[in-house]
Amino acid sequence: MTNLQIFLDIATEAALAAGAVLQGYLGKVEDAVTEKGRPGDLVTAADKASEAVILEVLRRHFPQHSILAEESGKLGNQDNEYLWAIDPLDGTTNYAHQYPAFCVSIGLLINGVPQVGAIYDPFHDELFRAAASLGATRNRHPIKVSNTSALNKSLLVTGFAYDRRETSDNNYAEFCHLTHLTQGVRRSGSAALDLAHVACGRVDGYWERGIAPWDVVAGVILLQEAGGKVTAYDGTPLKIESGRILATNGYLHNNLSQALMQTPPLSAWE
Repeated sequence: MTNLQIFLDIATEAALAAGAVLQGYLGKVEDAVTEKGRPGDLVTAADKASEAVILEVLRRHFPQHSILAEESGKLGNQDNEYLWAIDPLDGTTNYAHQYPAFCVSIGLLINGVPQVGAIYDPFHDELFRAAASLGATRNRHPIKVSNTSALNKSLLVTGFAYDRRETSDNNYAEFCHLTHLTQGVRRSGSAALDLAHVACGRVDGYWERGIAPWDVVAGVILLQEAGGKVTAYDGTPLKIESGRILATNGYLHNNLSQALMQTPPLSAWE
C-alpha cells in the first residue's frame, strides 16, 4: 500500500466520522449560530465538533503533520512538507437553514501540491475520494468529468464571497455575463461540493473568488484525477492561496477563461 493510499484512507476515516457528527447536529443548531465577523459568515457548534473529530483522527495517525483548519487556523509545524487543509463544514449557512448542500472537506498538500482529497456529503451519503495517480471515485465507483465542449451547452456553478457587500469585485458581473452565455449558472453555497460535482460530470465548470485553501484543496485533486482542469482565471497555474479558482471538465476551459477575462463591468447590466 502506497503512502498516498494510506493518507487517503485516513482522510476518509476522518471525513466519515465528521459527517456523522454533522448528521447528529442537523436541525439542532438554530440557537447556536454566530457570525465570525462579516454578515453571513457563520459558525455553529456543529462546525467546531466536526473539526475536533477530524483533528483527533489526523493527530492520532500523523502527529508530525501540519494542519490548516477553518476554525482553528494553523496548527503544528507549518514548515512540514505535509499540510492538511480541512473544512469541517463547508456550507455552514446552508446547514444552519437545513438546506441540503454541505459537506466535510479534507485535503492534503505535499510540498504545496494537492495530492489527496476526501469530500463527504452526509445528507446524501456521497463520499468523493481521490489521490494523485490513484483516480477519483464517488462511493468507491470511478468518476469522470463531462464531455461538454461549448459554453452554450454548459451548466456552470459559482459562489459569492462573504465580502461581496464590501467590494465591487464581487462576482456579480461574471455571474450575469455567464448566465447569458450558458444554459445556466447555479450557486450551491459549498465550494468543495461544486468541485466534486464538476468531477463527476453533474456540472461542466466552476469559478469563484474569495475562497480559502481549505475550501478547495480536496476538490482540486478530485477534479484533476477525474480528468478535469484547474487553473487561475486567466489559465495560468493555480495558486492555492490566491483566493481565485477556475475549474472545468477541460474541454471548455479556454472558452470559460476567456469569457471570465472579458466580462463587462456590472454597470453594463444596469
